Parts: sequence; structure tokens; C-alpha cells
Amino acid sequence: MTDHERRLIDLLGSIHRGWRYEARDLPGLPRWWAHRYQPVTPTQHAAGARDSVARTTIHRLARALGHQDEIIHLIRN
Repeated sequence: MTDHERRLIDLLGSIHRGWRYEARDLPGLPRWWAHRYQPVTPTQHAAGARDSVARTTIHRLARALGHQDEIIHLIRN
């Protein structure tokens, strides 16, 4: 992981605190992964929330995490 990528992951961690992040270098799989510390409830899952999110770029992962946060926010309110 480059220094730039590490800084972006650190930034994601400060914005989306309920996730842990990892980079994978496996052929055929997305490179960037985020896993929730607490699993989603059945109601959250039915609304589209997921325990893990994977994308090919950090920027796409950031957008997906924003969407996940919106789902959880809407379920709570």
C-alpha cells in the first residue's frame, strides 16, 4: 500500500468509524474492503445495509460507505 493510499484509508477511518479496512491483492477480487465492527440487524440488511463492502478503488469504496451510512441513518430515524 502506498503512502497516499494509507492516508486515504486513514481519512476514511476518521469519517466512517464503524468499519475496519483492508487491501487485498487477489486476482478477480476487488482491492479495497471494509468490514463493519458490528453486524447489521435483519432490518438493516433488508434495507440494503451490508456487513462488508468491497470496491476496486478507494474512491468507490468511500462512495459505497457513504451509501451504507445513509441506509443506517434512515433506519434509525
